[in-house]
Amino acid sequence: MKTFCAVQISKAFHKAIELNMFLENTVNHTENFGWIEVICGSMFSGKTEELIRRLKRAQFAKQTVEIFKPAVDTRYADELVVSHDENEIRCTPVPAAANIRLYANEIDVVGIDEAQFFDDEIVSVCNDLANMGVRVIVAGLDMDYKGNPFGPMPALMATAEYVTKVHAVCTKTGNLAHFSHRKVHDDRLVVLGEVHEYEPLSRAAYFRERQKEEQARQETSNDSNEQ
Repeated sequence: MKTFCAVQISKAFHKAIELNMFLENTVNHTENFGWIEVICGSMFSGKTEELIRRLKRAQFAKQTVEIFKPAVDTRYADELVVSHDENEIRCTPVPAAANIRLYANEIDVVGIDEAQFFDDEIVSVCNDLANMGVRVIVAGLDMDYKGNPFGPMPALMATAEYVTKVHAVCTKTGNLAHFSHRKVHDDRLVVLGEVHEYEPLSRAAYFRERQKEEQARQETSNDSNEQ
């Protein structure tokens, strides 16, 4: 009996996750207000893939769609948002969040990729657009390589109506991963990269890697002091 109940609960739980991940809303015809959807998670978790999926569905429904990304992100192409699976959609690169307001006139749906790289004004921009009746879909890393909340993402998640957290698969354990571990030595906060620079890790694997790095730093410091 307990096993049967556990199975039923597990099925219901996974069904709830599935419904939450693929939640999509129709245009609000009763009130002239939109909303904010945030898709967050680690690198290689499918954030951009889900963003593109939602935006293409809106385009298919003949809604007017505009997509933005920070101009600093030139990993694939200047005017394309591209997922790791090479799914892509045309976009407008902008140097700052305030520029989005200039292009978002008479738009039904606004998509924003790599939101963690924008300045803090991205929060007010998204809320202003939602208050004007726009559906705003934002994708970004929720944590930086140190495991700290990344840029404006916490504020975006707090003010959004819907938040979807997606997960990668840990390269060390095979479990769910939500940390982005930087494999190269670079203390800058923003380092654009792919599989050669980053890997997704579970909490346990990430903790072990950070311990190794800290131990290596201490050994290097001790060697320097001895010299």
